[in-house]
Amino acid sequence: MFTRFIIYGLLGWNMEILFTGFMSGLHGNPRLIAHTYLWMLPIYGLAVFLEPLHNIMRPLHWYLRGMIWVLIIWTVELVTGGLIRAIVGTSPWIYQDGWQIAGLIRLDMAPLWFVAGLLFERIHDRLTSGDILSFE
Repeated sequence: MFTRFIIYGLLGWNMEILFTGFMSGLHGNPRLIAHTYLWMLPIYGLAVFLEPLHNIMRPLHWYLRGMIWVLIIWTVELVTGGLIRAIVGTSPWIYQDGWQIAGLIRLDMAPLWFVAGLLFERIHDRLTSGDILSFE
């Protein structure tokens, strides 16, 4: 379980770095500046605790599962960001653009979280099957 926690954390970090670097380029920065926060490793690592939920949701249509993942990810963002904000006075992310709630959730990022949730399902299946390097 600890190994999967670290793998999810590292994968989340990498996805965030790729996304922020890509968005930097789209906003005209040729340096493709990317960033993440140290806080994000354990937050992405929390995905390991969602594995049982994935197993329960498995029979559902992929579209419904994706929508459920969006709601779960928003909940995790709200709870972890709010907790960190309460402890240290600010959260790692402060959403100011888009349709945001309390600076902790961006509603317009739903498509990204939809895809990320379904992607993490595939990763979960690979990690628990022992077939991590197979991409068939």
